[in-house]
Amino acid sequence: MVSVTEQLVSANKARVETLATIADAAFSGTERLAALNVGAARSLLEDSLEGIRAALAANDVQDLVSLRNMLAEPGSGQVADYSSSVFEIAMQTRQALSRVVEARVLEMNKVFTLALHKSTRQIIEMAQANPVATAAVKSRKKAA
Repeated sequence: MVSVTEQLVSANKARVETLATIADAAFSGTERLAALNVGAARSLLEDSLEGIRAALAANDVQDLVSLRNMLAEPGSGQVADYSSSVFEIAMQTRQALSRVVEARVLEMNKVFTLALHKSTRQIIEMAQANPVATAAVKSRKKAA
């Protein structure tokens, strides 16, 4: 039979592993988001420098107007791509965290079911060991 101390140690180990898994998933998502943000910042800087260089090379107002229109077009697509990437990272991180929580809930249900089964078995054994108490319970049920 497993002692209470062993059960507590086992439960604490499981909690530590769960926390480590949650932290790993959170840090992984954060790292991916940081990498995305660095890439977006780099791309924005490169695009801005390219735009400044092109503006400085413009010969007249018509060149500046066409340059403005040309630079505005890819921006909306980049924003959509960035938003999509952020959403994907968030969803994947949420899924990883959900898997951890689901596994933990399943484990807790298993432990609860085993404890309930064990308690029921002990009650039955105690009742069988004490026939006077069993008879008293039966007579109360009949009277009610």
